[in-house]
Amino acid sequence: MISSHANSQVKQIRKLRERKERQQTGLFYVEGLRIVAEALQLGAPIQELVYSPDLLVSEFGRQLVRQASQQGIALLEVTGDVFQSIAQKDGPQGIGAVIHQQWAPLDQIRPGETDTWVALDAVADPGNLGTILRTNDAVCGAGVILLDQSTDPYDLTAVRASMGALFAQKLARASFEQFEHWVKEQGLPVTGTSDSAQLDYHACVYPGRMVLLMGSERQGLKPHHLKLCDQVVRIPMYGRGDSLNLAVATAVMLYELFNQRREKAPDHEE
Repeated sequence: MISSHANSQVKQIRKLRERKERQQTGLFYVEGLRIVAEALQLGAPIQELVYSPDLLVSEFGRQLVRQASQQGIALLEVTGDVFQSIAQKDGPQGIGAVIHQQWAPLDQIRPGETDTWVALDAVADPGNLGTILRTNDAVCGAGVILLDQSTDPYDLTAVRASMGALFAQKLARASFEQFEHWVKEQGLPVTGTSDSAQLDYHACVYPGRMVLLMGSERQGLKPHHLKLCDQVVRIPMYGRGDSLNLAVATAVMLYELFNQRREKAPDHEE
């Protein structure tokens, strides 16, 4: 059992709080019973499972440790004090995991006939990104493409907000120019949103295979983004506010797409 805060493995895990370290190593750290269970269930590439018998009081947590051991995943046993030094939230549950990031090369993605992808331009808030991942998973979306200077989906805030969807969704990153080339090469229709659009989002018929392009929290879609779109729609605002949170606006759009598909397939089981 590791009892020193200065242990090299412990120090390495602590460094994963920093985006630069995550980018350099291709690793990220998660903690908590639910998120570790999701990672194990969905076959995430776990490098090592970290646990503290002092803090891991639930039988479910101990089962997760046994499951990881049976799968040949390396175990790192630490004291409660050491785990507290790693933890990124109060009241840690005594279990975490170091996991390899998974990125899909955009030029190798071949969308299927019913695949919906979400492309996000310069999304800044990791909580928004995690929520979008969670929503896209809920409607069986294929994945999320992060354009230009977007936030890190492996930031702990994004991971928590995704509620495990991070492990189920495909992730890609690209410049807008690379994305534009890919869209045209794949013949993918693109729908964007704008408060100045004439077409109401609910009045539009969406294709089964498409990309939903959403702009940044501050600026929305820029002119060169809108130029790429086959159609641009608006979400009506009748109250005092003039905009929706990015994650909420994306959810509204995704469920509109989802509901249109359900109407075309009445025998679909919810």
